[in-house]
Parts: sequence; structure tokens; C-alpha cells
Amino acid sequence: MAILTKAKDKLIDGGGIFTFLRSSISSQIASWIDMGVSFIFFAWVFLPLDSFLRSMLSVAVGAVCGGVVNCCINYRFTFHAQGQPVKAVAFKYALVWIGSLLLNMYGTTFFGTLLSKWEFLLNMGFTPDGIFATSRLLVSLIVSLAWNFVLQRNFVYRASAFDPYAIRIVNFFIVKRK
Repeated sequence: MAILTKAKDKLIDGGGIFTFLRSSISSQIASWIDMGVSFIFFAWVFLPLDSFLRSMLSVAVGAVCGGVVNCCINYRFTFHAQGQPVKAVAFKYALVWIGSLLLNMYGTTFFGTLLSKWEFLLNMGFTPDGIFATSRLLVSLIVSLAWNFVLQRNFVYRASAFDPYAIRIVNFFIVKRK
């Protein structure tokens, strides 16, 4: 019983590999929401649109939903950033998230376009939905590890000299009501 308690405490509060494990859990939750929403919008909601626009918009809607979930989980659970100013974290997260969104949108569309021209995939029975799913999953994995985790760990949820500027930018756009 003491071993399980110690393991739980390490997972919840430990650094290093445990931060990565927490990030993986958060990322998985957000990714499932992102992917599910993307697939629903690609398969049904944006069906009347041409393939390029359908792909781009589906990825964007999924990324917004997954991004909000990921930011909230990471703030409290993954990086324990409760002491960081919420406005600074939100702005920095938005910057990283926009980069992630663009990498996912253009990467998915690029690989989807590339894969859709490979005759052997079509001959194997790949449909546009299967090509989209393959492209989406591959790009999402690469962006998650090489972009999101690195920047969130080292920039978003840590205090930096950029924080006062981020807070000023957020304050500029917030409508103050009297």
C-alpha cells in the first residue's frame, strides 16, 4: 500500500519523467477530444466543402476544443503553474497553440494531399477519410512531442521576462466594465 501511495505521489508531484508522463496524460485527453471533434467535422459537418477547406477547418475546430482542455489540465495538473499569472500563461499558451494549430493544419493537409496521390494506398483501399486520419495522427504526434511539450515546459508554464508584456497585451484586449 505504501508503494502505491509513493508511486501516486511521484506521478502527481514528481519532476522529470513524471512531468512528461503527466503531460502525456493531459495530451492524450486533449488529443482524443481534438481528434474526435476533427473527425466528426470532417466526416459530417464540413462534408459539402472541397477537400482542402474541409481538412483545414476540421483540424482547426478540433484544435480549439483540444487546446482549451489541454491548457486547463496543464495549468493545474501537469506543470503545477498555479503561482503563475493566469493572463501570462494564457497568452503564452495561445502563442504556442497558434503555432501548433498552423503546424497541424498545414502538416495534415500537406501529408493528406501527398498520400492521396499515392496510387498504391488507393489500391489498398484507403479512402479520403483513412488518408485524413493517417495524416492527422502522424502530424499530431510529431507536433505534440517536438513543439507542444518542449515549449509548454520551458516557456508557457514558467515565469519569464516576457510575462509582464503578455499581461499588458491581454489587459489591452480585455473590456473593462464599470
